[in-house]
Amino acid sequence: MKVFFSLLLCSSIGFASLNSINSFKADFTQSVTDDRNATLHYSGNLAAQKPQNAVWHYLLPIQKDVYINKYSVTIIEPEIEQVIFRRIETKFDFFNMIQNAKKINSNTYEAQYQNKNFIIKMQNNFIEEILYSDDFENKVSIVFTNQKQNIKIEDKKFIADYPSDFDVIRD
Repeated sequence: MKVFFSLLLCSSIGFASLNSINSFKADFTQSVTDDRNATLHYSGNLAAQKPQNAVWHYLLPIQKDVYINKYSVTIIEPEIEQVIFRRIETKFDFFNMIQNAKKINSNTYEAQYQNKNFIIKMQNNFIEEILYSDDFENKVSIVFTNQKQNIKIEDKKFIADYPSDFDVIRD
């Protein structure tokens, strides 16, 4: 589900005016709360660009980089010197889903995918927060700050770079 959410977010960057937004950069704080009310917090930054490129740099509590494109996800975990490659097998049209989200009120929209609801909160034409429940019924909130859109992002930013001596796992 984490991979799906990353893909959803990559596509949701253009929600305010989907056809005019081509790129998005922001800092994020992600909170995951389980059924016992225990919460884990993550933070970092991301860059995303149409059609389906994204890179999430998790900085706290551990370093991890997640690169996403139309066909695959690459996860680099420097602390354990490991790289995981996963093929994306779903034919999900992210931008279409977001474009068809229903407006709940002036700043809140709801999108659905695979029987899950995603709440998208907007502020000043930027995505401010995305809320959803993952496959384990954890409540997930991702809050964005320092958002920038339609800025130049070089394609090479979306290419995973890692040391050749890292263990490689192909899923």
